[in-house]
Amino acid sequence: MKIPPVTHARLALFLLIGVGGASALATLDAAPAQQTVTVKAPVGFAPTTAARQAYCEARFLELPASDAFREHLRIITANPHPAGSAAQVEVGHYLGRVMKAAGFTVREHPYDVYLPQLTDDVEVQIVTPDALALSNREAALAEDRFSGHPDLLNGWNAYSGSGDVTAEVIYANFGTREDFEALDKMGISVKGKVVLARYGGNFRGYKVLFAEQRGAVGLIMFNDAPENAADPYPDGPMLNGSIIQRGSVLTLPWTGDPLTPFEPALPVDGERQVKRLNPDEVGLHTIPVLPLGYDAASEIIKRMTGEEAPAEWQGGLDMPYRLIGGPGLTVRVRVNQPLALTRAINVVGTLEGSDFPDEWFILGSHYDPWGFGAVDPNGGTAMLLTMAEALGQLAEEGCRPRRSIMVAHWDAEEYGIIGSTEWVEEFLPQLTTGAIAYINADSAVSGPNFNTSASPSLKQPILDTIRDVAYPGQDRSIYEWWAARAGDGPPTIGNLGGGSDHVAFYTHAGVPSASMGSGGPSGIYHSNYDNFAWFERFGDPEWIYGPMVARADGLLALRFANADLLPYDVERYAVDTRTHVDTLLSVAKTRGVTVDLSRLRAVTSELDVAAAALANARTARVATGSISRAAQARINAGFIGLEKAWLDNRGLQDRPWSRSLYVSPDPFSGYASWMLPGLRFEIETDNPTGVPEWESRYVAAIGRLAERMREVTALIEKQ
Repeated sequence: MKIPPVTHARLALFLLIGVGGASALATLDAAPAQQTVTVKAPVGFAPTTAARQAYCEARFLELPASDAFREHLRIITANPHPAGSAAQVEVGHYLGRVMKAAGFTVREHPYDVYLPQLTDDVEVQIVTPDALALSNREAALAEDRFSGHPDLLNGWNAYSGSGDVTAEVIYANFGTREDFEALDKMGISVKGKVVLARYGGNFRGYKVLFAEQRGAVGLIMFNDAPENAADPYPDGPMLNGSIIQRGSVLTLPWTGDPLTPFEPALPVDGERQVKRLNPDEVGLHTIPVLPLGYDAASEIIKRMTGEEAPAEWQGGLDMPYRLIGGPGLTVRVRVNQPLALTRAINVVGTLEGSDFPDEWFILGSHYDPWGFGAVDPNGGTAMLLTMAEALGQLAEEGCRPRRSIMVAHWDAEEYGIIGSTEWVEEFLPQLTTGAIAYINADSAVSGPNFNTSASPSLKQPILDTIRDVAYPGQDRSIYEWWAARAGDGPPTIGNLGGGSDHVAFYTHAGVPSASMGSGGPSGIYHSNYDNFAWFERFGDPEWIYGPMVARADGLLALRFANADLLPYDVERYAVDTRTHVDTLLSVAKTRGVTVDLSRLRAVTSELDVAAAALANARTARVATGSISRAAQARINAGFIGLEKAWLDNRGLQDRPWSRSLYVSPDPFSGYASWMLPGLRFEIETDNPTGVPEWESRYVAAIGRLAERMREVTALIEKQ
C-alpha cells in the first residue's frame, strides 16, 4: 500500500492509525485547513509528542527503497569475504561510507582476536576397503555465475583441531548428548574412532565436544539428505548433495574471543593492553573435524557393515544407516588449521539523538560470511543500510530522533559471535546505563515469512509496530498477515536462544533484545551457494521484503527513540515467568525429578502487582501532557535498569560469563533457548538437591525486579 507523501504543512491534519493511515490521509487531503484531528498516541507518548511522531512515522515508512536494498546487497556480496580476508576489510569500508553519507557518525572498532587462518588444507578419504577421495567443495554450476569463484574455499569448521588420523567409523546420529549416551548404553565405544554425525539436533560444536570427551580421534559432520528431495538447487532453493554446511565448533564457557573472556580483545598495538590467556590452556578442540555433503557422506555410509541403527536414527539416504563401519572400513580425516591473532573490525554508525544522546537504541548484524553470504548474514546487512539511509533522510527533513539510534555491523560472528561480544565487553558500563534495546538482523531477509523472537519487554512493542507496517502487495499489515498464517489466536513471539550477536547484549549485559526478519525455504545455509544468484531467484526476487523489514525495524527504533517514557511491556515479565515455571515443572516430570517451585510461583504474583501499577502510572502520566526533559531522564533510567535485575555476577553453572538468570542458550545444544536456566540446569542434570538454592536466587532476582518497578512508579507519580 502506497501512503501519499506527507509535507510539513499537513502536520496539523495528519492522523496515523496503522496501515489505515493511507485512507485517513486521503480524507485529510480534501479537508479544510482549519480542521483538527486527534492523533492516536503510541505507548509512552504524550499528546504533544504523538503528533510529531505520527508525522515522522508516516514519512519514514515511505523511504526504504527496493532499488537501494538490491544495490547494497549486490555490492556487499560481489566477492567472498570471510572474517580475516582483505575483501572483508573492503566491505567494512563500504558499510562505513554508506552510513556516513546518510548522516551517521561512523566509528570503526578494531580487535585482535584469536582466529583460524583461512586455508584449504583439509581432506577426507576412504582408505579401505577401496581408496576414494571425497569431495568437500560444492560443484561449480552453469546456472550459478558465482559458484566457481576462485576465492571460494573447501568445506571446513573453524576451531577444529589440526591432525591427520585414519580410523574405523562409528555413526552417532545427530551427535547430541542423548545420542552419545545411547551409544554408551549400547556398549559402543567411539574411543580411537572417527565419529560420523549428521547435522541437526544441536550446535555442531557440541558434537565435537561429546565425541572428544569419549576419546574419538576425529569427526565428520554431514548434511543428511531430506526425506522429500524436492526443489534442489539450482532448480529450486533447497539442499542438494554437494552442499556443505561450514561453521564454527568453538565451545567454551564464555562467548567471544577465546583468549580474553570478560575483557575486550583490544589491539595489541593500542594504548590499552589486555592480558591474553595461553591458547594451550584454553581448552580448544584437538581432534580434526570436517563437514561433508550427503553425496560424499553416502560413500562412507554404504560401506558400513555393522548392525543397523535404530529406526529413529535412520536418515534420508536410500540405504541403511549402521552403527559401526566395521574393521574393513577406515577413513582418513586431515586438517591443518593454524590459529593466530587476527584483526576484526566492527563498523558502528550513530545517528545522534537531539535530547538524550547517551541513550542508545541499537540495531545490528554481522557482515562476515563463510563465502558470499547473501542470506547469512548480508540480507540483514543490506536491510540495515537501507534503513539507515531512510533514518538519515528523515533526520535531514527535521525528524531527528530524540535518543541515539546505532546501526552496528559486527565482524567475526561466524567464528563464535566474536566481534559483537568484544564490543559489548568494551562498552559494558555505557550499555548498563544507556542501552535501551538491541535488535538483531542476522540473515534477516530471505523470503516472505515474517518472524521474530524477543525478550518479554519488547514483545508487545513489536506487535504494536508491525500492526502499522504494510505487508508488501497486500491490503493488510504484517501483523494481520502473520495472524492469518498463524491460524488460531494472535501471533506468538518466541524467546531468544543462542547462535547470534544478541547473546552478549542479552545474557551478559542484560539489554532487552529481539530478532526480527523474514525468511523462506532454503537449503544453502553456510554453503558456497549462499550468493546473489540464489537470492535474486529465490530469496527476494522482487526486492520487497528487505524494505519491509527495514520499515519494521526502523519504526520500532523511532518509537523507542522518541517516546517520552520508554514503551517497554513491563507486565509481560510476570506472564512469561509463570509460563517458564510451568515448563520447568513439565521438564522435571518428564525426567522423573521431584521439585517444588512454589516460592518462585508465589513471587510472580508480587511482580504482577508491581508491573500493573507501573504500566498504569505511565499511561496516566503521559496522558496529562508534556513531561520535563529532566523527569524523562530520571524515569527512563529506571526503565533501562529493569532488565538488569536479572543479572547475577556469579553467573550460571560453569558459565560465569552468562550473567542473566532469566535466559541463556542451552548448554547442551547451543541454539535452543533456556528460560530460568539456573534451575533448568539442575533439573536437566537430575540434581533436585540443587534446586532450592537456585530457587532462592530466582526469588531474589524477581524481588529486585519488582522493587525496581515500584521505584520507577514512585518517580512517575512524583511528577
